[in-house]
Amino acid sequence: MTAETPATYGTQRRAAAQNRIAIIDAARELFTENPLVPLNDVAKRAGVGAGTLYRHFPTREDLILAAYQRDIDRLSITVDEVLARNSSAKEAFIEWFDVLAASIKIKHGLGDALHSAAAQSMVASAWGPASEAVGRLVDACVAEGTIAPGHDPSDIIMLMSFLWRVAPDEAGEAQGRRLIATVFSGLQASPE
Repeated sequence: MTAETPATYGTQRRAAAQNRIAIIDAARELFTENPLVPLNDVAKRAGVGAGTLYRHFPTREDLILAAYQRDIDRLSITVDEVLARNSSAKEAFIEWFDVLAASIKIKHGLGDALHSAAAQSMVASAWGPASEAVGRLVDACVAEGTIAPGHDPSDIIMLMSFLWRVAPDEAGEAQGRRLIATVFSGLQASPE
């Protein structure tokens, strides 16, 4: 048996980290299409073997939570990107909530995995970053004049939660747009 050199070990660690990211990205895509997709399909999409997938994520719940955590980590980062990309804060607000809704829809149909103590802890830990991100969007909308000052970002998240409940089809998208227009009408008034 030969001893591993530090360079070989470093290369293996980088490859393992790349495999982990590929698995999470594949899971996010496939869970969006079908929350009950077989994990072998995830491994195949990621370009790894089933053993590699299970070495990183021993259970389906572990993989679901890793995919969800990746979305949580992106929340704050995407606010600045969305604000920079859109011509108005209102458009940025709508786009960001569309992205959030898409990531939350991954949770639908995943059953027990999202009711475990680990999942509930992760969902609770997401509240702070989500509120901070929404606060930045609200501030931009207030500066633009599309939202009145004084609205609590946590209240807005609760209000916008309809987005991850509408049907994932054209009718649901149309319903979502109508509801967003209603939300903005209400947010133009100061909270009492």
